[in-house]
Amino acid sequence: MATTYIDTNQCRRVKLAGVRGAVAEIVNRDLCGAENVVGMLRWLDQGERFDAESLRDRHQLLYLMEGDGVITLQDEDYEVSKGAGLYLGPRETARIRQAGGATLKLFHLVVPKEGKG
Repeated sequence: MATTYIDTNQCRRVKLAGVRGAVAEIVNRDLCGAENVVGMLRWLDQGERFDAESLRDRHQLLYLMEGDGVITLQDEDYEVSKGAGLYLGPRETARIRQAGGATLKLFHLVVPKEGKG
């Protein structure tokens, strides 16, 4: 199997509408031939948030790479900082919002439920 190097600084960053921050896909079929996984970097500045939607047949992993934030799970807030991670199973949701003075940077990985693809 060949190794593919992806310079994430060269991946197209897209500013999302409203207060949803920015996102860049860093792992997908076009970039590296990934068949059933998508990896993204997400950036949230002051007042911005990311709502991880309920995905019926997907698992999600969110990892806080930089900054501070607040994660809301089932109407409960949890303060988080660099190194915090969150797993969401199919149909689970969460909200992540930026806190503090620095931009919050997330790694967001989405993979299919076992047996899907």
